[in-house]
Order: sequence, then C-alpha cells, then structure tokens
Amino acid sequence: MVLFFIAVVAAAFLLAYGITAAVGPSIIVKLRKLKCGGTVLDIGPKWHLQKGNIPIMGGFMFILGTILSTVIILLSLPWVNSRLNPGYVFADLSHWTSVLAVLGLALCCGLIGFLDDFKKVKKKRNLGLTVIQKLLLQIAAAVVFILVMRHFGLISPHIVFPFLNVTWELPWAAYIPFMAFVIVGCVNAVNLTDGLDGLAGGVTFFVAAFFAYAALLLFLRTQVSSLMGTAALSAALCGSLGAFLIFNFSPAKVWMGDTGALFLGAMVCGLGFAIDLPIILIPVGIVYVIETLSDILQIGYFKLTHGKRIFKMAPIHHHFELCGYSEKQIVVAAYLITIVFCALSAWGVWML
Repeated sequence: MVLFFIAVVAAAFLLAYGITAAVGPSIIVKLRKLKCGGTVLDIGPKWHLQKGNIPIMGGFMFILGTILSTVIILLSLPWVNSRLNPGYVFADLSHWTSVLAVLGLALCCGLIGFLDDFKKVKKKRNLGLTVIQKLLLQIAAAVVFILVMRHFGLISPHIVFPFLNVTWELPWAAYIPFMAFVIVGCVNAVNLTDGLDGLAGGVTFFVAAFFAYAALLLFLRTQVSSLMGTAALSAALCGSLGAFLIFNFSPAKVWMGDTGALFLGAMVCGLGFAIDLPIILIPVGIVYVIETLSDILQIGYFKLTHGKRIFKMAPIHHHFELCGYSEKQIVVAAYLITIVFCALSAWGVWML
C-alpha cells in the first residue's frame, strides 16, 4: 500500500513536470509577442539593466502545470485505487477541501500579482499596484482562507513546535489575525526572494518537496484522505517548478513575475496550514526569512541613522552580488541552505 501512495506522489510530480515543460516555450513566445518585458530598477546592480527585455508573468507555466496535474491526479485517484489498491477506499471529492482551499488562496494571490504585473507592463515602469492595495487584497484572501479551513475543521488553534514538543493554544480571536499576518508576510517574503535567476523558484522547489514528504508521512500515519491530496498538490508544485527552472535558471529566459511569486508564496503558506503545522514555515522557508529580515533591518537602520546602511544593498542577495559573488553562486548557496533546513524539518515531522 505504501508503494502505491508513493507512486501517486511520483505521478503528480512527473505529470506536472511534463505539462510545464511542454507549455513553457509557447508561453514564453506569447509573452514576447505581447511585449511583456520586465523593467529593472535603476537603483539595483547595474548589470541587471541588461535583463530589461526578459518577459515576466512566466509564473503562468507552473501555475498551469500545478493545477492541471493536481486535478488529473485527484480525479483519477479513486478509480485507480479501486483497481490497484482495493483495501483502501478514498473519500469522495468533497473531502479534498484543503487542496481546493490552498489552490483558491494561491490563485487569489496569483491574480493580485497578475494585476501588479499587468500595470507594470502597461505603464512600462516598475510600478504596479500600490503597497496598500496589495496588502488589503492579500489580507482579505488570507482571512477567507483561514475561515474556510476552520469551517471544515481542517485547522486548529494549536500551534505545534515539532522540535520542542511544545504546543500553544490560542483563542480563535487571536489565531485568525495572527495567522493572516503570517500568510501575508510569507507571501511577500517569497516575492522579495524573487530577485535572481532561479532563486525563488529553486528554493520553493525544495520546500514543495518537503511538504510532499510531510503530507505523505502524516497521511500514512493518520489515513486522513485530504493529506494524500496535499501530498499530490505538493508534488505537483515541485514538479512544475523543476520544469520552470529549465527556463528560469541563469541565464533566465523568463521571469515568474509577481504573478508567479505571489502564487508560490500563497502555496507555501497554504501547504503549511494543510498539514496543520504552519510554524514549520519558519525553518523550511529560512531563505525567505533571511531575505525579509535583511530588508527590514536595512530600512530600519537607514531611517534610524539618517542614511547609513548595514548591507551594500537589500535584500541580502543583492548585497552578496555587490560583494563580487555571481548569481549562480548565491543561488546555489540558497539551495544548499534550504536543503539542510528542509532535512531538519523532515526529521522534526518524523519525530512528532
């Protein structure tokens, strides 16, 4: 039986990889025809200016790959299972609520990102939606997501710390706004990380792989069918990002844009809630955390000291660029850090 469920996760990965790799070239061609080239801020590293014609909104390819493969797997799973693994009966599709909720959150945030990208392309400036507009829309999506998950009993107001064997119980009145803040923070942290070719996509590839493992492990322990759906969704995201990196790793042929980055941030958050371990987002998303903290520290120190800086430039990946490290060196280092922290987190989930 275990091999069957592992095969399902592998099938979701391979299907998503194939779909994304297949549609990728045509999406890039379409974006170029529509003249959806990105704009680069003048205050960034000067060598980034040559990237101004790289099309943005390439996130459409892994959004499409993730959604199509997940839907195909979930629709076919009961039928395949009845023939290959009749000892286990899957719940009907109404029980895949957590998967639909996560996809709903991700699509809402992806739509916010698309509106931002569209305004940038239309105005030919690196200015899309205002910060307030994006935050209000993201907060609304986060609150609705949490309320849906609560309504269907898919989350609890217990914050579990896997490594410490400690659980904090919060009243719902505190849990909902706190976790909405966590979601919005994570969504924007992933967006902030998307500053180098292959950085956000590759880091999230390993994060998605972790969630596929964690969801599958928890499913095998509890037999809660929605966790199998979460495992399939995580594997699909992982596979689609693996194919996306063919086009996005340095030198990039396409950027994911805010369309893709906000979708990824919401997916990562949603998967943390789908396994009811949102606190695990801190270690598995350590690169997102570092990137965000570097930006906060830089801005705060700049204001307090009236113009002094901690880093040569923030977020921190630009600091390392200005220190002389190549994009590939910085990106690979981020991958290695993510792999280590995802492995530690996998051990923490195993010990629960």
